Amino acid sequence: MKRLTLFALAITLIATGFAAKTPYQAVLQHSRIRGRTHGPNVCAMQKIQGTDKKYFTNCKQWYHRKICGKPTVVSYECCPGYEKVIGEKGCPAALPLVNIYKTLGVVGATTTKMYSERAKLQEEIEGPGSFTFFAPSNEAWAALSTEILDALVSNVNIELLNALHYHMINKRLTSDDLKHGASFPSMYQDFDVHIHHYSNGIVTVNCARLVKTDQHATNGIVHVVDRVITAITNNVNSLIDTDDDLDTLRTAVAAAGLTNLLENEGSYTIFAPTNEAFEKIPPETLTRILGDPVALKDLLNYHILKNLHCSESIVAGTPLETLQGTVLEVGCDGEEMTINGKAIVTQRDKLGTNGVIHYVNELLIPDSAKTLLELVEGSVVTTASKLFKDAGLTDHLIGSEAVTLLAPLNDAFKDKSLAMTPDLKKLLRNHILKEKFSSKSLYHGQELETLGGLKLRVFVFRNSLCIENACIAAHDKNGRYANMFIVDQIVAPPMGTVMDVLKADDRFSTLVGAIQRAGLTELLNKKGTYTFFAPTNAAFSAMPPADLNKLMSNVSCLANLLRYHIGEEFLVSGAVTSHTRMKPLTGDKLELGTRNSTVYVNRVPVVETDLMATNGVVHAVDETYVHSTLSQLAAQTKHSSSILLPEQDAGSLFCVTEGSGV
Repeated sequence: MKRLTLFALAITLIATGFAAKTPYQAVLQHSRIRGRTHGPNVCAMQKIQGTDKKYFTNCKQWYHRKICGKPTVVSYECCPGYEKVIGEKGCPAALPLVNIYKTLGVVGATTTKMYSERAKLQEEIEGPGSFTFFAPSNEAWAALSTEILDALVSNVNIELLNALHYHMINKRLTSDDLKHGASFPSMYQDFDVHIHHYSNGIVTVNCARLVKTDQHATNGIVHVVDRVITAITNNVNSLIDTDDDLDTLRTAVAAAGLTNLLENEGSYTIFAPTNEAFEKIPPETLTRILGDPVALKDLLNYHILKNLHCSESIVAGTPLETLQGTVLEVGCDGEEMTINGKAIVTQRDKLGTNGVIHYVNELLIPDSAKTLLELVEGSVVTTASKLFKDAGLTDHLIGSEAVTLLAPLNDAFKDKSLAMTPDLKKLLRNHILKEKFSSKSLYHGQELETLGGLKLRVFVFRNSLCIENACIAAHDKNGRYANMFIVDQIVAPPMGTVMDVLKADDRFSTLVGAIQRAGLTELLNKKGTYTFFAPTNAAFSAMPPADLNKLMSNVSCLANLLRYHIGEEFLVSGAVTSHTRMKPLTGDKLELGTRNSTVYVNRVPVVETDLMATNGVVHAVDETYVHSTLSQLAAQTKHSSSILLPEQDAGSLFCVTEGSGV
């Protein structure tokens, strides 16, 4: 029992230890695991090809062998705090524990070491104390412009000393102590440095990435960073106010009443559109948005993320929530930062006390600031967009009318005449609903009135939400005044009862006669929710005339056969999944499925779907499905006094001869 207790305690401690790991430590541990075959204290690193950027590897990056969409090369290096020993495998030896000044040389930050000596900082970082030094790498110093570097090393080295002191904190902070959102007073006039520790293991200080962490020294600790950082004194609103490239944005922020938000405490990311970005927008669109306080506020909030994200924190496409309520896909493509897949960020990481600004050269317009026409033109329904305009419906798409547009996908118009006729105009008017709906508020059996005066029915299926035959194929597009549902088909309003639909189509003339002979006319005219897999004339013609005549002469058999083609429930093609079952009026079940956009019933293709009726839906089936059934009937007729038809209870084919009393 005592052993079990100790074992349970050990497991608890181990689990607690794993749970308490910071994201950085978790990534470092993964890199250790990947490098352990190369010896002790070896970490696997991934370097983006064509750059000097290296990362400890996480599971996703390891298997994809990509960072920021670019291929990586794996190398194996000593983990932080260890070094190689000649003749031994891996990195078995701990780095010598020396003062910070000497540690700068050990970790390769030799330029920082040189500038520390020049700025008369050497004595301080060699002496007693407990400091944290965020030491810029050699590459970070080399990346500074000559003008900035000259300014730092002039003025009797005071500016250089101040800059280096801003990289220092007067206490020892390991990577575990660098919590997300934390700030620490630096040794330069107590100006804060700002820490962000992201869930992907990236740690930044003032948006500079820590590339070598936890290099312990006798008088503190060194973290090597990938850029030289500068003191942060202004909030993001002040940064916008003082930048001539953001004149239009400044005016828009004031007009939308967002000045206080950007002045107060927070931790925002702002994708700041430059003047050039505003100039790219059509003047009439820009004027409309700037003159509409609601649309303008939505537009600006769409450019603001709820949390602060330095560019170095992004190593793959990530959906990030905006103040507007929707998300932006923020990613990277090599050295470029991307938004919604486009490399439109022109300047990165302008840090303020309450957020960070990334400059963009394109305006990001959310759906909620768009007219219905802009929603249509900016989506994949290009054919529908043209047709609605050709039909003279533009006024309904650009105004403040609260409507909902049903916009069919381009494929819905395939093989259909697009010539503008009165009938097509009428049909398109019936694709505009009189109210602004959300798909989440629709319910089964609901009726939606169109501009054309029709009432369309809503059908809710397990995996589909459909309006008549047209099923919603994408998320709602919610505009400023109106919404858009992208649907998979042209809406086909019902054209009478199932019997009316069949009578109006010459392909079903034989079927109509059979229905009347079998006494099913009343059934198909009365209220209901039927799905009729309707045999075409070709289906009946595929049967030898003698056998067909024999079937037509047996009313009971004919009725059972037709009832086998009628499902008890309503089902449009868009609701059919790979394994859908339906109970017919006679027989056990019908097996439905889809393959390559074709619906199959009992493994036989449906030649035309979704002929809508007020009491159901008709799907036309070819001769294969019916002929296979009729062939069985005919074969049974030759060997027996009974003709076999579907039996409702047993699911087999059963039919009795006329006059048998059944």
